[in-house]
This record gives sequence, structure tokens and C-alpha cells, in this order.
Amino acid sequence: MSALHAQAASDCDKECLENFADQYRAAYLQHDPALVNISADVKFTENNVELPFPDGSWDTVSEEVIEALTFSDPVTANVGFYTAIMQNDTQGFLAVRLKIADGEITEIEHILSTRRNLSSPPTPFADPHGYSHDPDIDRTVPLDERVSRDRLIYHADGYFSILENNTGEIRGVNFAPDASRFGNGMESTEIEKGFLSGSYRSNDRVRERDYFLVDEERGIVMARAFIDHKGVLDEFTLTDGTEMRSPYREPQTWSLLEMFKIKNDMITAVEATFIAVPYYMPSSWTANSDSR
Repeated sequence: MSALHAQAASDCDKECLENFADQYRAAYLQHDPALVNISADVKFTENNVELPFPDGSWDTVSEEVIEALTFSDPVTANVGFYTAIMQNDTQGFLAVRLKIADGEITEIEHILSTRRNLSSPPTPFADPHGYSHDPDIDRTVPLDERVSRDRLIYHADGYFSILENNTGEIRGVNFAPDASRFGNGMESTEIEKGFLSGSYRSNDRVRERDYFLVDEERGIVMARAFIDHKGVLDEFTLTDGTEMRSPYREPQTWSLLEMFKIKNDMITAVEATFIAVPYYMPSSWTANSDSR
């Protein structure tokens, strides 16, 4: 057993977890699972579908086009990363969660977004070539700017609660004035202003919220959730009086892996990889399904 695997078998710390992520990415890009220690009984999903391992984009990935952003949580033994890949000539944004136990990867979760997965309603999708993550996300938060693990989760859950049935009310969550969100590489600036306007009134539910990774040193929470749109809302009014028409004309759901950067008790940045899935699709990972 290698030194890395011996360490993981007893206590996989942040360095150990992030080494697993690096090894996994290298194996994935070379289509060679033997390059990383993966359990023979690994559970593998891609876009919420459980697959035999290896399959799916393990067979088609051809290139990684940006530097990956990696987070880890020794408490839950989860490590996650956000990157962008090519599958031949198809661009994609990829978010991955890995679970480590006894020196092996035992769980692999991919959300892989391509233009094909965002066709209803049509949604902007960035060119991953030249895209770069907010550099502050990866930085260690100074001790005097950190908040507790519970407080980190509080802000992430509060964000989803504001996103659900958004009416323009901010309920207990603090945002930095310049906080922005990147979704599939597209930037939405001034997050708080968007919430205060009531722009997301079409979101009926944000369900199956699971905060499986908390990187306390970096001030990061990585979460899984589904956003449901019943398709019954037609016209609505923003808080400034602007009349809007919902883009969701039929039942529709987004599935996502989303991360939040929090320091000084404020959300300072958000990044998400999301796809369209069948309406009200459940997760095969959420132990206690939150049907809301």
C-alpha cells in the first residue's frame, strides 16, 4: 500500500483528500482508473444517473481546459472540485464530489453541463476556454474573518431559502456588496440586488439540499440541490414595478452542485454547475429526501 493510501486508511486529512482529487483528475483524463485507488464497489453517478464504473464521460473526456478549483472536508471525508473539460469538440463544465474511506474512493458524483443539457428554457453557457475561477475562492480565510462550521452552512442554506419563492426579501443572510455568482461560467453580478428585486419568483422549490462538504479553512460550503419550477406562474412584478414573464412555461427542474465562499460572515462568491433534468427528479445520494 502506498504512503498516501496508508494515510487515507487511518486518517485522510486535507492534503490526503486533495491528493485523491488530483489523482482522480489525472486518471479520468487518461481514461485509466488504475492510476487512483478506487473501490471495487464504488458508487458512480453522472448527472444523477447511476452508471457502471467507468462509463459516461470517463470514455469521452479529451482535455481539461482550466485549472481545477478543489475543496476538502476531513470531517465528512469528501473532496470536491470544479473544472471545465472538452469531450472531443463538446465543451462542458464539470463539478465532482469524491468520498474517501479506508484508503479508497468509494463514491463518485459528477454533474457535467453541456449546451445540450440547458435547452429548456434556453440558458446562457460560457466558453470554458479562457474562463477562470474567482481567485479569492481558493484562498485561505484569515482566522479573524472565519465563522463556525454551522454558520457556514447557515449562509448556504439561507441562500437557497431566499432563492425559493423569491419575493425580494433577504432573510438573515449577509452578502458582500460585490458578491457575484458564476453558473456554467456565466457571471451574475451583485447577487443581493437580484434577490432584492424578486427576480427569481419562478422558483417554487429548492429541495434535497445537502451540505456534504465544508472547507473551514477556505470558508467554502459545497452543496447539492434541485430547483423546481411548476410552470404555472405566468406574469409577475419585480419590487421596482417592472412587469416580467416567467421563462418556465412547463414543469422544469435544475440539478446542481453549488459552492459558496463565506468570510467576515458574508457570502462573497458563488459558483455552480447545473443541468436540466426531468421535473422533480430525485437524487440517488440524498439519504433523507426533502420533498418540500
